[in-house]
Amino acid sequence: MVNDIEAIVADTQEGKKLELRLWLRLLSTTRLVSQEIRRRLRLEFNSTLPQFDVLSQLYRQPDGLRLGELSQLTMVTNGNITALVERLEADGMLVRERLGQDRRVTVAKLTPRGREIFSRMAQAHEAWLKELMVDVDPIVLAGLLTHVGQVKNSTIRHMSRGELEDAE
Repeated sequence: MVNDIEAIVADTQEGKKLELRLWLRLLSTTRLVSQEIRRRLRLEFNSTLPQFDVLSQLYRQPDGLRLGELSQLTMVTNGNITALVERLEADGMLVRERLGQDRRVTVAKLTPRGREIFSRMAQAHEAWLKELMVDVDPIVLAGLLTHVGQVKNSTIRHMSRGELEDAE
């Protein structure tokens, strides 16, 4: 049996504590899916999920991204983004270039090798998600997407101003 954080409310009466139960269900599902994706990335591509995320952001931006932008988009600290970029650069997946005369501004760009490898990783990632969710009816998936979107929007509307700016 999977050790699941939903056990916290296992004895809660049906129809009670819906918000808490939903939050725990979302967390536990995210944890399970992430854990499996991390395992498969490591086994099939000798990569990590943060590396995949960096490659994904750069794949969408052929002109590259400043390291600060990359840090924000991947929700990784500046120090960690530097280490991730250095590792991916050493692996030949990306290059760092100075932007103009300002030596402080560095842009990371995928190399042709990085684009090709990420393309394969993205195809595998999509197939893994389909495999993990194959038992869920597509109509249910579409409904969940809509309903979880409502939860997200409600959360955004009720966040404090400072936290909202951090989330964007």
